[in-house]
Formats: sequence, C-alpha cells, structure tokens
Amino acid sequence: MTRTADIFRPVSEPRIIENAFTADQHRRMLDVVRREGPWSLILAQHFKSPEEVVATTSGKMPEGFTPTWDMFLTPVFRGYFAQGHTALHSEIEDCFLNQQFLDLVRGYWGAAYARPESMLFNIQGPCPGTDTPHVDATRFRGISYQTTPVWLMNMMVKSGLFKRWQAKKAQVIAWYYQGKVGGGFNYWPDGLSAPPKQVKAPMWGRAVVVENEMMYHTAEACGPAALRRPEGLSIQSVMEPDPEAAGGWQILTDGRVIQRVPEEEFRLLVHWGADIFMDYEELRMTLDHTDDIGHERIFDMLIADLRARDITFEVPSDPLIDTAFITLLTEVYDPGKPALFPPEPEEALAA
Repeated sequence: MTRTADIFRPVSEPRIIENAFTADQHRRMLDVVRREGPWSLILAQHFKSPEEVVATTSGKMPEGFTPTWDMFLTPVFRGYFAQGHTALHSEIEDCFLNQQFLDLVRGYWGAAYARPESMLFNIQGPCPGTDTPHVDATRFRGISYQTTPVWLMNMMVKSGLFKRWQAKKAQVIAWYYQGKVGGGFNYWPDGLSAPPKQVKAPMWGRAVVVENEMMYHTAEACGPAALRRPEGLSIQSVMEPDPEAAGGWQILTDGRVIQRVPEEEFRLLVHWGADIFMDYEELRMTLDHTDDIGHERIFDMLIADLRARDITFEVPSDPLIDTAFITLLTEVYDPGKPALFPPEPEEALAA
C-alpha cells in the first residue's frame, strides 16, 4: 500500500440520515425511472475501454495483462434526474432543488455556499460486490463530465498534482432496497490502509451525507448469490420495467430478456450532488473562471512528473484515449486495493 492510499479521506465522517425523501418524492422519482427507460450499464456510459475502468477503480493489472469488459461487467444501470444544475423532469424538481440537502452539505463542510449540481440514479437486481472500490469522478475548475472522461478526473486526484484546482463537492446518497440479503454500502473513511465501515440494510430511505470524491467506497453484494451474474450480460445490456410483472424489472441483451427481477429484489440508489464553496472568494473564482485548468496543461504536468520519476515512455498523440498511456498512469499513481475488505453477505444469515 503506497502512502497515496491515505490521502483519500473525506472532509468529515459520512453522516447517516433516515427518510431522505418523502414517500411521495420516492414514488415520483420511481415513476420517472419506469417511464423513461430503458437504462444502460454504468460501464457503457462512462468508459471507452477496459483500461479506463482499471484507471478509475483500485488495483493494478499484472504487467502484460490485457483487461477485458467481462472482468468488470456487473448488472448495474444508470440514468439522470438532473444535470448541469438543472432538473430534467419538472415533476421531481423539488427533489433536486432540495433545501434540506443544501443545509446538510453546508453543515457537513462548514461552508458558506452550496448549489445543487447533479442527481443520478443507479438501478439493479441481485448483484455481486467488488474487491475494487472506487472514488467518484473528482471535479476540477475547468474540468467536468462534459469535457473530460471519468478516468482522467480520477487519475488527476490520484496523482496529487492538481489539488490547487480541485472542486469541493458533497453528496446525499439514498437507497431503497427491500431484499433480504446484503444491499448495504461499504466505505473507507480513514484511507485504504484502515479498516472499512458499512451502512447495513434495511436501506429504505436511508442515506449518507458524504464527500465521495475523496473516499473509496462500493456497494455490498445483494440478492440471492445464484442470481448475481445473469448469463448473457454484455456491455450492450439494458434494464427496463417488466411488462409481465407489476413492480418488476427485466434485463435485456440485444432485445432478449436474460433476467427478470422481482420488485422485492430491486435496488434503487439516488445520488444527489452539490458544489461547495467555503466563502465568496472561492465562489467568485469558480464563476469567473480566472483559475481554470485545461487538458493541455493537465497532460503537460503529468508528462513532466513521469519524466521527473525517470520513467521511460512514448508520449501519446491522443492521451485521452491511448490505452497504453492510461495503463502507465494507473501503474504509477493508483494507490492499490484496500488492506481489509468486508465479508460478503451470507444468504443463510438472512431473516
């Protein structure tokens, strides 16, 4: 474990809250999810190659090993309720422009200002856990999802070279899951060298206030073990409501149903995110873009650091998609896997 592992600590310990949304808000959000699908895999939305996935999670591949999509496929799908500070569906605007959440994240940081930035959801049925936890894509002034791949944003924070431009963020993450096996949240608030902690089920409206860009975390496995890896899952798979079962869902690959998920095994995660500004000067600098960073300077700094380490490499013509360069950055900057990992949930323990 490198010392880099211990820089990943949130500004404060995650704070658990209950009943994050009202029953009516939950119903309206779920109506949007059911109406607007089908929804594609998280992997399909954010990554162009398996090497980018490796760069985003924790752990490294053996030298000369070529990763494949099959190594990372899990049946977890994603959509958005709000992007770019804007609710995408008027019927859930109150869920996004959430005064309670704004108060919570300002208090979490001790900050003067906060503004809602995005709101996404993950949906799944039975699903394995993972031994490669991750941090969420870390934002920087001048760098966003709209302009920059997730792997690069995460590599920037792992390198430690770009702290000057790093944006302050906070999230309220809520879960709705009625299953009897697993479904919790594993996290490492004291760095990857320290023991993990867990938020355990029941997860109906339970939430955490957290800084997930600086804390490694991952979902706990959930559902019957035999159903966690549906046969036929591919990078093209999608999830949508099951027309043959009230409240149920189905996963399809190329139009063929590969798994039906009953309502009681459906897990919904709602991820609300906010920009944080400690004072007016920090807000002003962000709004007037007087200290932004761009791709050219990012890669100049990364290349200069690699050369300072006496690492021999070929400078890529397009570093945003060059898989060999992405692999090199992962080998140099990735902090590795956690020293300790929670045990998988056991079906025999379910009541």
